[in-house]
Amino acid sequence: MRLARLALALATAAVCASPLGAKELKPWKGGATPPLALKDLQGRDHKLEDYKGQVVVLNFWATWCEPCREEMPSMQRLKGKMAGVPFALLAVNYAEGNARVEAFLQKVPVDFAILLDRDAAVSKRFQARVLPYTVVIDPAQRIRYTVLGELDWSAPEVEATLRKLLPPR
Repeated sequence: MRLARLALALATAAVCASPLGAKELKPWKGGATPPLALKDLQGRDHKLEDYKGQVVVLNFWATWCEPCREEMPSMQRLKGKMAGVPFALLAVNYAEGNARVEAFLQKVPVDFAILLDRDAAVSKRFQARVLPYTVVIDPAQRIRYTVLGELDWSAPEVEATLRKLLPPR
């Protein structure tokens, strides 16, 4: 696991430092949405099907990933902007322990669900090879967009794109 984490860290540094890092919502061209079943920091179960009918931003991150840490506040702002609509933000931590994640959250508090992918199996199913990596899932549970690298989630154009996925009221 330590070697896999090192390889992921090196790949993350290379992509995020590169001008080729996406940093925008790109349409998903992959297959079906993989299953997700993880526990949060409080030990509660979260399954993707629990969020059917909502737009879900599913972010894969780690405390050692600088771009991951930098984009968290914009995710918190996005959550506030999307209050009152069927929207969920889930942050999947890549293979770190509770103590490390909790220490990070003391410095960068957020009020969205932090899920623990202890063995990185879910991250691999979602093709999270570089961090941060985010998928946007529509209310029918289809992946619609991906983002490789850091993104300002509170940008008006990002919010507008997400709102277009919301079910009609």
